[in-house]
Order: sequence, then C-alpha cells, then structure tokens
Amino acid sequence: MGAKAGCWQESSNSSKLDELPKGFAPTQAPPRMPDSAVYPCPSDAQGVTLEAVQSRIRDLFGSKDAKRGIDGTFLWFMEEVGELASGLRGQDDTTKVATEFADVLAWLATLANIRGIDLSKAFRDKYGLGCPGCGKTPCGCPPQEKP
Repeated sequence: MGAKAGCWQESSNSSKLDELPKGFAPTQAPPRMPDSAVYPCPSDAQGVTLEAVQSRIRDLFGSKDAKRGIDGTFLWFMEEVGELASGLRGQDDTTKVATEFADVLAWLATLANIRGIDLSKAFRDKYGLGCPGCGKTPCGCPPQEKP
C-alpha cells in the first residue's frame, strides 16, 4: 500500500520499543499504528490523532530521543516553546507560526514517549468529563480561576 503524497507511512522495519537503547523503559507504551499503516494526512477529514503523532515521532527519532533523555529533550522542548511565543507576539505569518506549533507538539510527544505516557489517555483522563475544576462543559469556573 503506497502512501499518498505528503502522508506518513510506517515501514515494516520501523523501530520497536524493545529495540531502543538500554535505559529506555517506559512503563506503558502509547498505542502503535500497525506495520505498513498509512498515517492520516493533515488534509484528511479526521485529522491526525495524538496516537499517530506519538507513533510517528517515535519511529522518526525514538532511538535518538532515548539517548538524549528527559533533561536534554526538555531543553529542546522549551526552546521550541520560546520560538512559538516569539511567533505569536511578532509579525510572523500564519504558516511560520503553524510550524512552531507543530514543533512544540512534536517535542511534547517526544517527552511523553520517553516517559511512556499515552497523551490521548492523559488528555481523556483529565479533560474527558469536562472542566477539571468545575466538571462542566463549557467551563463554569470564575474568570480569575484556572482553567
């Protein structure tokens, strides 16, 4: 099955969690796309799932990420957050800011992969039943309160 132009396709020889360097031992691996799965294109109606993002980042960079570890990865993540902040405050065009959002998401997925966190599950657990503060959808918390 060939990938459409601009789409992701996981090869049958993609890295598996058990092939990563010693010391990379997540407690629970996020779900993987099946071998030879075609990842959704950004233009697909359903969009890209968090599972697909984590799997794609793991396949592209998993071994490097594991070697770099949490501390080094967190520094890269914060650099990308800074670039996003600059883009949001500045006069950057929408395309440039969009790439910074993508970079932040990729580095967040990297951190989650290293820690063995399934971002979809974490998001569902925290926000799936409504606002974590008041439990309502939409949030009914006073404006001065977080969230």
